[in-house]
Amino acid sequence: MKHSLRPRKTATLPKSIQRQLNMYALAASAAGVGILALAVPAEAAIVYTPAHHKITHGGSFKLDLNHDGITDFTFAATFQTLTSTFRSNLSLLPAAGNGAEGWTGGRPFASALKLGAGIGPQHYFPGKQMASVSVGPPTTYYVGSWVNTKNRYLGLRFKIKGKTHYGWARLSVQVQNHTVVGILTGYAYETIPGKPIKAGQTKEEDAATIQPASLGHLARGASALSIVRGKERLQAFQRRHYSD
Repeated sequence: MKHSLRPRKTATLPKSIQRQLNMYALAASAAGVGILALAVPAEAAIVYTPAHHKITHGGSFKLDLNHDGITDFTFAATFQTLTSTFRSNLSLLPAAGNGAEGWTGGRPFASALKLGAGIGPQHYFPGKQMASVSVGPPTTYYVGSWVNTKNRYLGLRFKIKGKTHYGWARLSVQVQNHTVVGILTGYAYETIPGKPIKAGQTKEEDAATIQPASLGHLARGASALSIVRGKERLQAFQRRHYSD
């Protein structure tokens, strides 16, 4: 009796099976080289710039978040002398299409965010007014959430080549001799368009917190052996049902 030596026909796997095989292969490989294999892509990064710029008494500072030579925001310290009143003010002037997180209530106030606050597409970015002091009869008035604050954050939304990015600027703001003084001490932005950032964040989060759920067991220390065995079972299933 002769046996046919014809090669078996090649079958195309269903996409769901192929995806599972790919996932097992990735997990097994990662188990051999360590969890760093599951880190975020190299192009994902937060760019942080330390700074120390004082803004006071008629001064200003042009902020270029991504160092492309384009001013994204301008800090301005203005003052007015009226008949019986002196007013000092610190504000943020966004370039067209940009904005700072805040709210509107008579004026477009900018929020003084705490460390770790989220900054992203779910928030509102009308903020311009940071802090002001008015001195005159009958009393002195302070306005804005940035009055006498230390190491608070502006949540920023801005454009790079037409795409929206998010970032932050850290400042301390004090009223000295009835004059508002702001000191910019650092700023950062997320290089991935549309991706949120946290106030004060200077690097991407741990890979363990952003892995796909199907590979979560690997981060918790599952053995490579069980992963490889699972892959072998799937391959056996493939041979039985899709090779003829």
